[in-house]
Amino acid sequence: MGFMYIQVSLLICYLDIISFILSSHARSHHHHHKNHHHTHHSPTPAQEPAINSSRIIFDVRKFGAVGNGLTDDTESFKKTWDAACNVDSATIFVPNGFSFFIQSTIFTGPCRAGLVLRIDGTLMPPDGPYSWPKNISKRQWLVFYRVDQLSMIGGGVIDGRGKKWWDLPCKPHKEAPGPCDSPIAIRFFMSSNLTVQGLRIKNSPQFHFRFDNCTTVHIKSVQITAPALSPNTDGIHIENTNDVQIYNTVISNGDDCVSIGAGCYDVDIRNITCGPGHGISIGSLGNHKSRACVSNITVRDSTIKQTDNGVRIKTWQGGSGKVSGVKFSNIHMYNVRNPIMIDQFYCLTKDCLNSTSAVHVSDIYYKSIKGTYDIRSPPMRFACSDSVPCTNLTLSDIELLPAQGNVVLEPFCWSAYGDMKRISNPQVSCLMKGVPKVLLNSAMGYC
Repeated sequence: MGFMYIQVSLLICYLDIISFILSSHARSHHHHHKNHHHTHHSPTPAQEPAINSSRIIFDVRKFGAVGNGLTDDTESFKKTWDAACNVDSATIFVPNGFSFFIQSTIFTGPCRAGLVLRIDGTLMPPDGPYSWPKNISKRQWLVFYRVDQLSMIGGGVIDGRGKKWWDLPCKPHKEAPGPCDSPIAIRFFMSSNLTVQGLRIKNSPQFHFRFDNCTTVHIKSVQITAPALSPNTDGIHIENTNDVQIYNTVISNGDDCVSIGAGCYDVDIRNITCGPGHGISIGSLGNHKSRACVSNITVRDSTIKQTDNGVRIKTWQGGSGKVSGVKFSNIHMYNVRNPIMIDQFYCLTKDCLNSTSAVHVSDIYYKSIKGTYDIRSPPMRFACSDSVPCTNLTLSDIELLPAQGNVVLEPFCWSAYGDMKRISNPQVSCLMKGVPKVLLNSAMGYC
């Protein structure tokens, strides 16, 4: 059942992209410039970027882009991409001082080696759901499909203009029924050897960055911002993606700063500043009885502040698979609710049922996690499945104190097995020793 679910999810992704390509091709024959009421300063001349002289520069303005924030520059960007894609060591240049209005589109590879997309200006989509073309999927804005060795760099801004999307009546904080598709701002699909560096991205309608079925992803010195109450605005989400480095990045939003989905392994997250938001999460995993495997994840040398959660692993009842080889170390918490959390009963409604199947969580190491926590919740919560308990949880040098008052809350454990390697504050005396009998002869957690 889990394998079928993953196949169906991938099929939906393929169908979205295929329909996207067909509709984009149709639009290329019926393209009109449209005005949108958005105030901008008059464009100022931009200087050519200081780029290695051996590179060939493709300035989007030379392919017809206007950059006044009003004219639709979609076709000009697509023409620039098509031209640069077929040249070695090409740089697509988006100049400073200009705001480029771009409709939802897909940039398709493969391209020649070493393509650079340098964004020094501002990119923006249609302003809200009612400005979005009716014949185009509302699930994504800019998609990069089957590209290899692409670098997206620069000091520019990607403005998702998400406020009107967040105010849709079907959003979680509105609790009204109805379709609620909202676009991911930047999505990479089936791509490899990717670099994203130096950019600022803000106010995405939904996820800011999403990487699906990608290999070797390097994200460095990126700034992601959205209001604390903006729904589903994850900063960086990865799914079925491996060999990932996320370094020196600042994220504040209304959901997870970084979320790690099924099929991810070899992920290194370092020197992240996260908050406000929902913290750094593995999951959610195992939804719709799916099988999820996640391994070799490291989160280190980071700061989490004013968030609903700190470092969290969340799984649904009824799933299968395993989360293993996870290390959280040298993390500073400031007024965080649920600083350390494993939740194997994750549910978005009140009618989820317990199940005898669950994603097995094992070999999780917490070291040198210090700071303060919001006293509405205990500093550590290990809520594990009765039938598939958490195993080999290791804690060392933990110091979590209440942000207000002097009463230190006790950690919560349920069906959790592990050990304390060094004295911590508070003490975690609720962990059970050894290996639960239910798992001794079980293979349900293997991936």
